[in-house]
Amino acid sequence: MALTPLPYHRLALLTGRHRWWRPLVGTGLVLAGGVAAMLLVLLGSQVAGALWGRPVDADGFRVWGGAGETGLALLSLALLLPVVLLAARWAQRRPAGTVSSVAGRLRWRWLGRCAAMALPVVAGAFAVMLLLPSPAGDGTDDMRWIGLPGFLAGLAMVCVLVPFQAAAEEYVFRGWLTQAVGAWLRSPWLAILPQAPLFAAAHGWGTPWGFADLVVFGLVAGVLTVRTGGLEAAIGLHVLNNLLAMGVSAAIVGALASEETAADMDWMSVCVDVVMLCGYAALVLRVAGRRGIEAVGTGAGAGR
Repeated sequence: MALTPLPYHRLALLTGRHRWWRPLVGTGLVLAGGVAAMLLVLLGSQVAGALWGRPVDADGFRVWGGAGETGLALLSLALLLPVVLLAARWAQRRPAGTVSSVAGRLRWRWLGRCAAMALPVVAGAFAVMLLLPSPAGDGTDDMRWIGLPGFLAGLAMVCVLVPFQAAAEEYVFRGWLTQAVGAWLRSPWLAILPQAPLFAAAHGWGTPWGFADLVVFGLVAGVLTVRTGGLEAAIGLHVLNNLLAMGVSAAIVGALASEETAADMDWMSVCVDVVMLCGYAALVLRVAGRRGIEAVGTGAGAGR
């Protein structure tokens, strides 16, 4: 392990085993692992569907209903988390924990504080969005309560899978991609920039406003990751945002089955969301400075 502390985006250089091709090989492993995870979940769902007598669609695939299909999609994304950790270990020959933070592990106490800071900020922004006028034809007039059994089932699925799904996205974009670019470039800004539009594109092409909002989210999360030396602040924000949005969706008939994402946001909601992101970032950076959260490290030690 290197004796000189390094910033988060340069942690791939810790062991001295870095070669220019390792980030490329690792990225290939992450992509291949993502495809393998999707196929594994698909195969498992088909086998389970056959055993439980699930209906078959026009293409011959077993279907699990809207909420069930959303759950399978969340599971596929969640499986990217171990894929990223293995890529760091196998392709870059470094401790997998260095993807989490400069401490070489996820700093759970700091993650808890970040989640606590994210909760009121995200909830406040969400409440303001609910008060905004709805665009014509967005389907909000047809919203119906799904019923207590359906709500509890959907909420349970969301609470179990969303934390892993949101964390996995952070490990891929703010973690792996930032450190892959950082292995070649010293500037943290150049390491942060590429992952933001890729993160937005991964959510699909909706409105230009929605795409811009996702880019801003990626940039803010990337800055927080580098400035605090780990993924905790980004994970806390991402998990709370998705839990609240999908938790509310679990109460509405067909909402969990909707293909709408943050990429489909209108300009008014985007304005509220950007203010929320900037407020959260300012709060986290202030608390991190007061508590002495380390932004550089050797990938070893207790951390916070």
